[in-house]
Amino acid sequence: MQFGIMSVSDITRDPVTGVTPSEAERIDAVVQIAQKTEEVGMDVFAIGEHHNPPFFSSSPTTLLAHIAALTNRLIVSTSTTLITTNDPVRIAEEYAMLQHLSKGRMDLMLGRGNTAPVYPWFGQDIRQGLPLALENYNLLHRLWREDVVDWEGQFRSALQGFTSTPRPLDDVPPFVWHGSIRTPEIAEQAAFYGNGFFANHIFWPTSHSLRLINFYRQRFEHYGHGTKKQAIVGLGGQAYIAKRSQDAVREFRPYFDEAPVYGNGPSLEDFSQMTPLTVGSPQEVIEKTLTFHDTFGDYQRQLFLMDHAGLPLKTVLNQLDLLGSEVIPVLRKELESRRDPESADAPTHASLVQAKYGDQPARQPRPNANRGDNVTGASPYQDSEVEAEYPSIY
Repeated sequence: MQFGIMSVSDITRDPVTGVTPSEAERIDAVVQIAQKTEEVGMDVFAIGEHHNPPFFSSSPTTLLAHIAALTNRLIVSTSTTLITTNDPVRIAEEYAMLQHLSKGRMDLMLGRGNTAPVYPWFGQDIRQGLPLALENYNLLHRLWREDVVDWEGQFRSALQGFTSTPRPLDDVPPFVWHGSIRTPEIAEQAAFYGNGFFANHIFWPTSHSLRLINFYRQRFEHYGHGTKKQAIVGLGGQAYIAKRSQDAVREFRPYFDEAPVYGNGPSLEDFSQMTPLTVGSPQEVIEKTLTFHDTFGDYQRQLFLMDHAGLPLKTVLNQLDLLGSEVIPVLRKELESRRDPESADAPTHASLVQAKYGDQPARQPRPNANRGDNVTGASPYQDSEVEAEYPSIY
């Protein structure tokens, strides 16, 4: 089970002090938050992708490469990478480079994005969001698995004899999660490819996330990737923690009441009852999070949203201290004791390499200028010892 922090990279006015941080301050803050995530013993830090104010994370691979360089074991990821408004060729190249720079300590979550004005900025139509997501991922999937790709589709120019560079580290593509708030088609896509499915599970009732996850698990088994229990599931979550419950409610209420997403809506108490939001003591956060397992069964990744709604950096870092010292250790122990032996472990680069090669050395692609690399359809990469021994997998 992996635990971590997810950020949507919002720049929001602090309703208590009246101060809105600058972009520079928020970028610096999120790097410190990622470092703190590793320091307190968590496993993953994920950042969203946005191209419109009031968000700053327009270049997640740049940010994540920097964070990977400052950490030692943290997995860096996204929450979300836009598979619709990004060219899949650029996604293939940029995330393969991040994979190399992080030495495999990365994965990514793909999503459609629901900010309508962003689509035309990148020459796309939000009304085509679903077919864009399906077609673009089909291409991305191939670009990471085939040295030479011939491809033609509806939404971008055709490719002939194209090689995406660099090739994935160890010739093993990054693990992909497909993230969705409400779309069963994205769960279907995740199941078809045997990828992970991440339910946002922040602003919606648990019953809604359960329908999506149950559908994904059924389709994962249908496509022959394993049993329903072996499907790879991630969940979002949201918490504000204080030693005493009443202090947590008092401290978080002004941020909740003026938050751009749920401010001026249901009360803090009603929203906490209807959704996964937990505002309270460490024990209350533990108990609420354990209800996720009661509802969904075993899952592989739990990410918490902690740095939004204008919360100042000092407060967020204190939250991470409480989460890492008083909540996560208890959750790890309790969830491990409940774990079904049949359920899958959270995928990592090491586990994917092991699954592909076993005890054999991994393939290390090497461009070979002496071997027909200008011939259409010919691989520009030389054979390795692994390829020679296991030609059927290449």
